[in-house]
Amino acid sequence: MLAALVLVATPVFARKPPPPPPPVSAGGLVDDVNGYALDDDGAVRRFTGLLIDKQGKVAKLLAAGDPRPAYLDFKLDGKGRTLIPGLIDAHGHVMDLGFRALWLDLSQTGSLAEAQSALQRYAADHPTPAWIQGGGWNQERWQLGRFPTAADLDAVVRDRPVVLARIDGHALLANSAAMHEAGITAATRAPAGGRIEHDARGNPTGLFVDAAADLVARAVPPPVPRERDDALDKAQAEMLSVGLVGADDMATTVDDWNGYRRFADAGRLRVRLVCYGLGPETILAVAGTGPTPWLYNDHLRMIGMKLFADGALGSRGAWLKRPYSDAPGQTGLQRLDDAKIRNLMSRAAMDDFQVAVHAIGDAANAQVLGAIEELAETYKGDRRWRIEHAQIVDPVDLPRFGRNGIVASMQPTHATSDWKMAEARLGPERLAGAYAWATMLKERVPLAFGSDFPTESPDPFLGLASAVSRTDASGQPVGGWHPEQAVTLTQALAAFTRGAAYAGRAEDRTGSLMPGHYADFVLLDRDIMAPNTTAADLRATQVLETWIGGQRAWVRK
Repeated sequence: MLAALVLVATPVFARKPPPPPPPVSAGGLVDDVNGYALDDDGAVRRFTGLLIDKQGKVAKLLAAGDPRPAYLDFKLDGKGRTLIPGLIDAHGHVMDLGFRALWLDLSQTGSLAEAQSALQRYAADHPTPAWIQGGGWNQERWQLGRFPTAADLDAVVRDRPVVLARIDGHALLANSAAMHEAGITAATRAPAGGRIEHDARGNPTGLFVDAAADLVARAVPPPVPRERDDALDKAQAEMLSVGLVGADDMATTVDDWNGYRRFADAGRLRVRLVCYGLGPETILAVAGTGPTPWLYNDHLRMIGMKLFADGALGSRGAWLKRPYSDAPGQTGLQRLDDAKIRNLMSRAAMDDFQVAVHAIGDAANAQVLGAIEELAETYKGDRRWRIEHAQIVDPVDLPRFGRNGIVASMQPTHATSDWKMAEARLGPERLAGAYAWATMLKERVPLAFGSDFPTESPDPFLGLASAVSRTDASGQPVGGWHPEQAVTLTQALAAFTRGAAYAGRAEDRTGSLMPGHYADFVLLDRDIMAPNTTAADLRATQVLETWIGGQRAWVRK
């Protein structure tokens, strides 16, 4: 018995202890990168490795000497490339971007003659559908000295209806066939907040500004679902290619929302969209009694309502306190009276919808500021009232942005595209509060940057270049236009990431590469944060890869 016990006991004491269970594996590691993140204070944090958890969120930022996990689902060698947070456009029009790719695009035409040639080619290449749609024209770029007319379109296409939106979307040009289909005559009157241009005989010229554009637009056959899907596919591809991981979609319609849902149901929605419904009808039809929850793994949400206080500078629809310098009889268009804008904003706020109001002229900005100041007495807490564009602001009104948690949602490329026109429209002496990004930061206003695509290119690196230089692509004006309003690159990057996320109430999950946020990032072809980086370098920057939720969403071929 003793011998038997010895035989049994010997192997027990000789056996090695079992190995410990492997640690829980991380989702993945993007290593050997020149990484930049912005912490909660907006300071730059450097790292060389990005550890991603199973939920596609940042687990840890690793320095060069930090140990790397042994168990990973994947590992990407960054090869020393620069990695920054994915950029978010705080003000874009996603479906318009897609349709611009499908329809006639005049944004690159330099003259009326070029636009007419483009229209002629498009009509020949697209015999169907009957209506020709498009946009992007800009009479300022054409140096036309006037607005284009139906006669300019009739000279090329007379037998089919043609409707072409101005580059800012605040004016619609129609040919005679389109006006006929819409029932437009000399007796047609513009609705409140709109303007119909007339010739010397009182006949409509074909130009319909702001609310008047609906008179023609309602006659245009709506896109079919397949066309909407194609447009969204085009828009998403373009966004990903320039490093946009998400956008605040402004003036979302019910049809837009249904298209996003249909796209996401098919597993095709990769960018993150925070939607602001076009007016109260849209938010009530889509969301009902309050913002929707995040849908599709935090890719889609309707959170607020979009309103328009005025129009745009290019079509002289921006509402000014004093007449236009180049049109002394005009002060622009007030889209909503004081009572109506307060009622609409209150209706949204009572159900906790966020309110975003388009305001470009100084009178429009003053009106919205006044409405917010009054409503803030009733609707307490973190409302994050948004003023979209905030382009021309009376200097006496700038400090008012720092009150009541107002978010200034601004577009840097507007300043560098508009500076010549802005000086003509207002005169240099009225531009002290124009496109005032630095002053907004000084007043401690949350600043969110976007592009207003497709009015401007969706490329955020063009926006970064404009923000730090206040010059256009040709380096004009030398030294920058009102350079005192330029911001640093770190501030501009923050406005395109953390600021944009904050504007859309998404700062708890996007806009940062701090642990716990989604691993939404881009890999670049250059180090944009290097001390010697110029505005030209920023404009030339190319995105090599775009990642969303720890997964590669796009790669440059």
